[in-house]
Amino acid sequence: MRLLLSTFGSRGDVEPMAGLAAALRALGVEPVVCAPPDPEFAVLLDRAGAIPAPAFTPIRQWVASALANDPPMDLRDRAAQVLTAQFEAISKAAEGCDAVLAAGLFPSTAAAQCVAEQRGLPYVYAVYCPVFLPSEHHRPFPYPGHPVPAEIVDNRMLWARDVRTMNAVFGEAFNALRSSIGLPPTDNVRDQVFTDRPWLASDPVLSPWRPTGLRDAVQTGAWILPDERPLPSDLEVFLSAGAPPVYVGFGSMPMQPLREAGLAAVAAIRARGGRVLLSHGWAELALDDDRDDAFAVGEVNQQALFRRVAAVLHHGGAGTTTTAARAGAPQLIVPQIADQPYFAGRVAALGAGVAHDGAAATVESLTAALDKVLARETGSAAAVLADQVRPDGAAVAARMLVDRVAGSRASG
Repeated sequence: MRLLLSTFGSRGDVEPMAGLAAALRALGVEPVVCAPPDPEFAVLLDRAGAIPAPAFTPIRQWVASALANDPPMDLRDRAAQVLTAQFEAISKAAEGCDAVLAAGLFPSTAAAQCVAEQRGLPYVYAVYCPVFLPSEHHRPFPYPGHPVPAEIVDNRMLWARDVRTMNAVFGEAFNALRSSIGLPPTDNVRDQVFTDRPWLASDPVLSPWRPTGLRDAVQTGAWILPDERPLPSDLEVFLSAGAPPVYVGFGSMPMQPLREAGLAAVAAIRARGGRVLLSHGWAELALDDDRDDAFAVGEVNQQALFRRVAAVLHHGGAGTTTTAARAGAPQLIVPQIADQPYFAGRVAALGAGVAHDGAAATVESLTAALDKVLARETGSAAAVLADQVRPDGAAVAARMLVDRVAGSRASG
C-alpha cells in the first residue's frame, strides 16, 4: 500500500505529516509526503522514512516573496497560483498511490482534493487545531478584505457566511481547475475540501473537539514524530552549568518585530536572575552579548530539551505547544497569528502556563508573565498535563487511514 500525505506550509504543517509517515511506515505502508522542498523538511522526512515528493516551491522562499509582496498580488491571485502549481506537484506525487490525505494552506488542500477526486482515490482532510473547523463554539477566521462582522454574534450565521467568503476568495480558481480536469463545479468550495468528516490531529486534552451540529470531526490525537537525537555537546555543557534556563523561541514565525521580542525576553529573564536558551528560528533571533548566562541554538531535539528547561516562552504554534505540554514544561505564549491565541488560551485555562496579552512583548509585560509562569502551582499543573497528553495520535491515524483504504477496496 502506498499513501500520499500532502501539505504546504511551515514546519508546524510538515512535522505532523512526518509523524504520520513514520507511523504508516511501522505498519508496512509506503508513505509519500508532498511537502515544500526546504532542506530542514528533507531531514524531517528522512527521519520518518518517508518518500519525499517536492511541492512547487520552498516555503521560506514563498513566504519571503509574500512578505515582500514581490510581485504584487492580491489574495485571490496568490491562492490561484498555489492551487494550480500544487495541483501539478501533487498529481506527480500521487502516481501509484492508493489514497490522499491533505493538510496545510487551503489552496494546497483544495488541489489535493481535486487530485484525489480525479483519480477516484479516498481523500481525507486534516487540521491541527479545532478552531479551523465550523462550529458554533468559535468564530471563523477573517480573510484580507473579508472581515468577520463584529456585530454578528451568532457563530452559526458567521460560518454560513464563511462559505460565501471562501467562494469569493477561492471559488473561481477552484472551479476553473475542476473544469480543466473534467470535474463538475461546486457552489461550496470550503465543504468540498473540508469534507463532512475531517480529521483533527490535536490532543483531546490540550485542544479538544467540542461536539457541534456544524461538523462531525474525528479527533485522532496529535501526530508526533519521535525524536531520539542527542543534544549537542556544547548545549549539554550549558545545561549542566547552572539552573534550568528559560527557553525562548518563535519557531517558524519570520516577523522581524520578534527579534526585539526575543531581546526583551532575554532582559526579562535576566532581571529575575534566570538563565536563557535562545532559539534562532525563522525570525533569526540572536543574543546581543556573550555573557555566560545565555546560549543560542539552532535546530535541536525539543522533545529532549523541553524536559530540562524551567519554562518555554514561544509563539503558541500547535507543534511547540504540544511538545512543551508533553515535556511538562510551563509555557509563556506570546501569540501572533491564526491558532496561536487559541493555544495560548488553552494552556492558561489548564493552569499550565500564561497567555501573554497581545502579540507585542516588552520587558515589563514579560516580567509580569514570568512571575506567574515560574510559580510553583504552574509547574505542578504542567506536570499534570504532561501525564494526560496522549502519545499515540499518529499511530491511531495511521491505522484509520489504512482501514479507510482497505474498506474502499472492499466496497469498490
